[in-house]
Amino acid sequence: MVDYLISIIIFLPITAGLLTYPISKASKRGARLFALAVALIELCLGLYAYSDILSKGTGAQYNFVEGPVAWIPGFKGIDYYVGIDGLSGPLVLISALLTVLVIVSSKDLISKNQGAYYSLALLFEGFMMGAYTSLNMVLFYVFWDIVLLPMFFLIGIWGGPRRKYAAIKFLLFTFTAGVFILLAFISIYILVPGNTFNIPELVGKIPLTLQPLLALLFFIGFGIKLPAVPFHSWLPDAQVEAPAPISVLLAGLFKTGSYGFIRFSLVLLPNASAEFGWAYIAFGIVTMFYGAIVAMRQKDIKKMIALTSISHMGFVLVGAFSGTVAGISGAIFEMFTHAASIGVMFMLSGYLYELRGTNDIAVIKGLKFTSPRFATLLVLGSMAAMGIPLFSSFLAKYLVILGAIQVNLIYAVIVIIPVIIVAYLLWMIRRTIMTQPESTAKHHDIGTIPTLALMIYFIPLIATLVVPWLLLGMTDPLAEALVKMLPAR
Repeated sequence: MVDYLISIIIFLPITAGLLTYPISKASKRGARLFALAVALIELCLGLYAYSDILSKGTGAQYNFVEGPVAWIPGFKGIDYYVGIDGLSGPLVLISALLTVLVIVSSKDLISKNQGAYYSLALLFEGFMMGAYTSLNMVLFYVFWDIVLLPMFFLIGIWGGPRRKYAAIKFLLFTFTAGVFILLAFISIYILVPGNTFNIPELVGKIPLTLQPLLALLFFIGFGIKLPAVPFHSWLPDAQVEAPAPISVLLAGLFKTGSYGFIRFSLVLLPNASAEFGWAYIAFGIVTMFYGAIVAMRQKDIKKMIALTSISHMGFVLVGAFSGTVAGISGAIFEMFTHAASIGVMFMLSGYLYELRGTNDIAVIKGLKFTSPRFATLLVLGSMAAMGIPLFSSFLAKYLVILGAIQVNLIYAVIVIIPVIIVAYLLWMIRRTIMTQPESTAKHHDIGTIPTLALMIYFIPLIATLVVPWLLLGMTDPLAEALVKMLPAR
């Protein structure tokens, strides 16, 4: 099984997704349990791969490699080629964990067309795993683009009142991003000697004169998916209209943007990444401030969380292009912790709507009296999103800020961002939790199983703070290798 571990991680949920819908015709409960069982197996496989790499300290190299094997006869360079390293390992693991938690929570939050819903959720997971582990650019593009389809339907069918608009906008933006990425890949194949799409074979071989053009194409393509300002407008609509469990998965989807910046821009275009690092960092800082300031003005909790996500992705951009070990490691750390901290906040927004029928901060009052269990989780989730030192989201931001300051002291301005995030989340907590409930409000709290499922989101955030090596043992070797590839600034 180890010889084909990555293929199993990719195709197990895809195959199961195709089977889930037929199973639902016989039993809706059976389809949900089947989807949950597959997601748990996927989590075990991801955990095995992660722990093996961590224990061996091989995060800087590709592990469990399969291929290259030609899969389109007559087309040189289009190979089935997969592997996992210190960048993809954390993303595979957290994606597998979130899928399990999404399926568990969907029992309470999704009622219609459950068979199709769980089928699409598993397909989404499999395609995401394919994107994270592809070592061939065409293979990556196939998974990068096809993953849009299940998300389009998940938003368009199970979303809110403006779901069709949000789904179409999401597809148009993200598909356009893929066009720029594909153009860059084709340019590499044609203009770089060797005529290959295999990433390991291209390292150090892209001419300096070609790198600026490719850097621009990658910036637009991955910037849309990240999303970075000014390419961000699709995200708040998609996140707000998507049902809460799908918002969690969607938060994982735009990690492919930040993943792409590191996998392709840093690895394949080291000279351009160093030369234009200041521009990437500038866009990252603008993205941070925009997301935080606009989030501060929101009255809808879900939209506030979506804009906080944009701000967090600015940290990834700054850290990745700081060109320092601390910054690059912090960027990957931020991707991992963001998935858990923002994931739990989106899920809480779904349960809040179930409890109160609204996400309007001005309307919701007295949660500590009417829903004490939920209120406690909302405070903890907000603290994780703030980057309070109880959770490793603090450590991720610290590493990014440290890496940025090592490049230029002026980048210390980003320390203001966590302060802004703390300010508006504390305001939200005060308005929704610490106030007195209306006289007509009834005591209505979430159940034991949802509470336990929501608490699991905090486990990786606490574990990687208490024992940072659990994540830094994967990311630091890769970051050190990337720094060595970058020319001195």
